[in-house]
Amino acid sequence: MAAGVEWTAIVLTCRRGGGVAALQRELELRRRRGALGRRPVLVLALEDPWAGVGSGGATLNAVLVAAEHLSARAGCTVVSADALKEARILILHTGREFSFDDCGRAFTCLPAEQPRAAAEALVCNLDSLLGTVTQRLCVGSPPGVWVCSTDMLLSVPSVPGIDWDGFQGVRVIAVPGSQAYARNHGVYLADEQGLVRDIIYKGTETQIQQCAGPDGTVPLLSLFFDIVLSMAGGMTEEDFVKGGGDASVRSARSVLWTALRAFPLSMACIPDASYDYLTTAASDHIRSLTLLPSSTSHLRFCKTAHSHVDQPLLLEDGSSVTNCLLEGAVRLAAGSVIQHCHLQGPLEIGPGCLLTGLTVDSSPALQGCPLRDVVLQGHHVRLRDLPCRVFTLTGRLDDWQSPAEEATYLNISWAEFFHRTGIRKGDLWDAETPQKDCCLLSARLFPVLHASEALGLEDVLWLLAPAASGERLARWRAAWRMSWQELLPCLDKAAELGARRDLFFLQGQHKVQCVLLGRQDGSLLPLIRSAVHEGYHEALLGTLDEVASTADDAGIAARALACIADVLGCMAHGEGGLRSGPAANREWASAFGRLESGDIAGGVRELAAERLKWMSSPALLVRAARHYEGAEQILIRQAVMSSCQFVTVCPVELPPLGHWVQVACPARLDLSGGWSDTPPITYEHGGAVVDVAVLVDGCRPIGARVRRIAEPELRLASLGGTPWGEAAVELVCRELGHLENYCQPHAPGALLKAAFICTQIVQFPSQKPLRDQLMENFGGGFEVHTWSRLPHGSGLGTSSILAGAVMAALYRAAGKVAGTESLIHAVLHLEQRLTTGGGWQDQVGGLVPGIKIGRSEARLPLRVEVEEILVPEGFARILSDHLLLVYTGKTRLARNLLQDVVRNWYARLPSIVQNADALVNNAEECARALRQGNLPLIGKCLDVYWQQKKCMAPGCEPLAVGRMMDALQPYVYGQCLAGAGGGGFLYVLTKEPQQKETLHQILAKTEGLGNFSIHSIEVDTGGFSMEVVGCDPNSSTHSGEDMAM
Repeated sequence: MAAGVEWTAIVLTCRRGGGVAALQRELELRRRRGALGRRPVLVLALEDPWAGVGSGGATLNAVLVAAEHLSARAGCTVVSADALKEARILILHTGREFSFDDCGRAFTCLPAEQPRAAAEALVCNLDSLLGTVTQRLCVGSPPGVWVCSTDMLLSVPSVPGIDWDGFQGVRVIAVPGSQAYARNHGVYLADEQGLVRDIIYKGTETQIQQCAGPDGTVPLLSLFFDIVLSMAGGMTEEDFVKGGGDASVRSARSVLWTALRAFPLSMACIPDASYDYLTTAASDHIRSLTLLPSSTSHLRFCKTAHSHVDQPLLLEDGSSVTNCLLEGAVRLAAGSVIQHCHLQGPLEIGPGCLLTGLTVDSSPALQGCPLRDVVLQGHHVRLRDLPCRVFTLTGRLDDWQSPAEEATYLNISWAEFFHRTGIRKGDLWDAETPQKDCCLLSARLFPVLHASEALGLEDVLWLLAPAASGERLARWRAAWRMSWQELLPCLDKAAELGARRDLFFLQGQHKVQCVLLGRQDGSLLPLIRSAVHEGYHEALLGTLDEVASTADDAGIAARALACIADVLGCMAHGEGGLRSGPAANREWASAFGRLESGDIAGGVRELAAERLKWMSSPALLVRAARHYEGAEQILIRQAVMSSCQFVTVCPVELPPLGHWVQVACPARLDLSGGWSDTPPITYEHGGAVVDVAVLVDGCRPIGARVRRIAEPELRLASLGGTPWGEAAVELVCRELGHLENYCQPHAPGALLKAAFICTQIVQFPSQKPLRDQLMENFGGGFEVHTWSRLPHGSGLGTSSILAGAVMAALYRAAGKVAGTESLIHAVLHLEQRLTTGGGWQDQVGGLVPGIKIGRSEARLPLRVEVEEILVPEGFARILSDHLLLVYTGKTRLARNLLQDVVRNWYARLPSIVQNADALVNNAEECARALRQGNLPLIGKCLDVYWQQKKCMAPGCEPLAVGRMMDALQPYVYGQCLAGAGGGGFLYVLTKEPQQKETLHQILAKTEGLGNFSIHSIEVDTGGFSMEVVGCDPNSSTHSGEDMAM
């Protein structure tokens, strides 16, 4: 819910026998969905204390009951006025029954969706009114009681312009209407100060003209003559009390006069608001659901709302379908409405029709039956303890209460209807029924029960085409029939609302299939939340299992598994711990193994079987969700590893034993587009990233060297910050078992172990021991040294670039060579095997020289293509002079951010989808700015990029970094944290060249920054270097091979 009033209590009143338990459940569902605000609002559904109490009595009763509950909440033992002092109470009256919706006007569904809602749900008139009152009308108002009818569609401007300053007393909200409309309704007569003088109901033309404003419109009212009228300034006590009718009402009015007279009654008339009363005329109702609401409404009507339609092109513009499942060819003409129906074609529904509550069993009866200008409804009816289904059929132009002599049925005169069907007047009305009461409302037209046969839709449809209807007429006469008037008290609101929910989630299951199998960007998370709130999660899990197990695409299956993780996470209701965490419980290993082997269907079945054991507590649900995300990562890895086909390796001469192959790489700066390169975003949406290869403080900071050794073992060493330093970490692998933890990123030497496997120097797993493999293929083992001058979590792409350096050196030391494009895809493969995930921008940035843009299309196999950005002559030097690196002193592992980003992408949160579009667009804009050599425009792209990163991964800007950026802002064209953010290096594009000392002085004066440092950077146009040197890696002599790749 958007920002607005936070209610203390919301009370929904209904007539006696109005299904109060069902209405209470509806309010509680809305509270659980978060549709009633963030505070723990009290929700109450109340029956009128007695029949005929009226809206005024219902209001007083609602205030009293709300006061009782709020007093109890406050710890009082009796009703206390103090509990109401700061309370905001909203009372909504459902009013009388409605001919076109068995749940009344409040729960009449509107053809609208709310894509920003946290939980997906049907939009009823009640929800529309709640949104209007909460987010528009009441904003800025003081605590108090608001009372609203639910018998109208209300549209109000986003800023209604109500002045609440100094307000006291009672205020009525009015909307302007025509004088003709006012003759059948009520209007306020107000003075120039906005104080109400009188309320005129169905007044004369002269009386109504007295109320008109300068534009000729009059302020319409809706509620409470007995209460509101007592405060009207022009009303006398004698006139008010005398107008009460019988003695009891006059007595009550006398009490109200004494209690309320002192309160000033003012009016706020909202000029651009509109008020559309939900009448009993079918034409009006159909028009309300097929015409767009006014521009002031917060809702936008759509042709199909919360519906699955197999052939949407058969729905004409100007038609409306809400909460339906339409299978096959269902043609719907303009000016017709279908709600809460499950139908199978072929069907043709002409103009002017309203169909509601029809199940799939009704479809055969409808096929071949022409429908035009009719209202066809299926009802849930309870006759004492007997539930049954009843169908009603009326004409669009019929009037419910006009005497039969003057009225129509099915849009023709009753006389013609009797002639066509053979039905007699005595079949419908008792002989003693007065002529004026013989009307459609009281006509016993609708079969309810039959002594020997089941009744269905055909038992009313024959009334439309009664040719050769003797048998149908006899069957109709033999049935026990009821009039609409008799049916009304028997309507089962709980059953009807339940059937609507069943259908909503049934079409929701079809939506899940369409979105996933169609690779659509629609978010399923709101539907998942609703399914959990309303107990439909098992059906949804079954659908997701089916999609995951039958999809012919690992990417689709991975997203389905991610949705299952979301279902399980929602079922934990915020308890049970963090979603991000380990997924290594042995009970899930068999299912994971099936997925790893490529048996997706078998793996999904085993996951579902194991899931059943983890549903009993929030902690278990969260752990199950983690394992589903682990399963999803397996399928992402398989999808990304399709890029292996773009790795080409050529044989070259094997370097001599003991000779080092040494590779040195620049770091990279991502200038725009990062995150769009991350799987699965990169192959489901497509990505584009602008990268620059850079020297840091004049050198290439990342490197590796490899040599063959005589011993059949693998020696792995990390040298810390320089190629000549002492080994910080040393590891020797002599058995294949020593490589088993290659897929655990934090295990010692994991990246190097994965590199040996991905370059196929070592076959793992294998029956052949490591020693034998090395001796047979290479005559000995390998020694690897790696180094990086950059701190951990720098954001400059260190780990991926280092992986590229290691693989390049390993290939060459093993007598092979891979081009830069092959290395880019090989690193993608390695990082998936390593299970760190990650995209392709880092290796593109560090392995490809200079300034470039990498792109990937939204498809599998994943292929990265790199285009050099041709900048003006000398601009690379200018850019170097204006770029600086600031080390923030903060580090953060990108994987912590990555899990959240992937989860949000799979949920297709609208903000994430829009941001993915924006990232790619900004990358192309940045590339254009670089081609132009336009520093200010490049800086603007950097600033936009930083905002996009923060949208993608909220929390990636530490407080100290924010202070640093604020301090530097006047001196730079743009700035951004490198990589995923959260710490590491900040890069800035300064307005003046060579600003290292200036920025240092500025930051030294800024409080709360910690240990920062500033470093020069330079565009590296040479690319990474690879050379084969002698046995001494520090020797300047080498074998003559020196390659810039």
